[in-house]
Amino acid sequence: MSKVAIVTDSTACFPADVVKGYPMHIVPLQVIMDDKSYQDGIDIQPTEFYSWLATTKSMPSTSQPTPGYFAELYKKLLDEGYDILSVHISSRLSGTLDSAAQAREMLKSAKNRIALVDTMGTAMAMGFPALVAARAAMQGATLEECRIQAEKSTSRSSLFVVVPTLEFLHRGGRIGGAAAFVGSMLNLKPIIKMIEGKLESVDKVRTFSKAIEQMTDLFIKDVENRLPVRICVHHANNPDEARTLLEKIRARFSTSEVAEAFIADVSPVIGTHVGPGSLGIAYLAGM
Repeated sequence: MSKVAIVTDSTACFPADVVKGYPMHIVPLQVIMDDKSYQDGIDIQPTEFYSWLATTKSMPSTSQPTPGYFAELYKKLLDEGYDILSVHISSRLSGTLDSAAQAREMLKSAKNRIALVDTMGTAMAMGFPALVAARAAMQGATLEECRIQAEKSTSRSSLFVVVPTLEFLHRGGRIGGAAAFVGSMLNLKPIIKMIEGKLESVDKVRTFSKAIEQMTDLFIKDVENRLPVRICVHHANNPDEARTLLEKIRARFSTSEVAEAFIADVSPVIGTHVGPGSLGIAYLAGM
């Protein structure tokens, strides 16, 4: 087995069974609720978070891991003989990658043993590149080979999201006040896509059910003939609709065209920005 460890972050929203057994280390972002900080996926789980969100009048916020947190983890892995590939959320959405870069600078003597990848994505659009790299590491790939696989996967991954309300995107600074006001007044449901590292509205429809249909069609068109495809349906406390959506997506492909497909909760940090009830489709096409 290669001595390459993959470091990534909690915004990947990995299901535990998907990453079990891989040389992967997940650094938590922070979610701040009622002035108290929680480690995403460690101190607070999605079920707890969405229950709290349903009963509170306060708005959660998020923050990136510190350089010190990364440096401590990197040093531990280096001391164990690992080279490190650190694969993270888009630098246009979070300062997480910057914290990782600062940590690498703090370990100057080992800089050449730490490589960073900006996936320009989040959720499993970031998670798939990290997973591809971890699988390569398990097969004995070098640090550079793992980095190349992650970069290649990044260029073939993306994410679509639909939200029941624009409130959380607006409060989190992900959509402008005017757009949020007009959208809410007209009851428009935006279909959001990860484009060049940012979440951009690519369409708007009148109902949430229509938004899910349109998101699915856009995803199918996006994938085109780049097969096989790896699919993750994300949900923010909306498991029934997630299962239905995944079934509908599977029906659009033959069995051999889908390399893997699964459902994942939206983590509290991502849920802070998209809100409860949201659904997403993350994919990796052609690998």
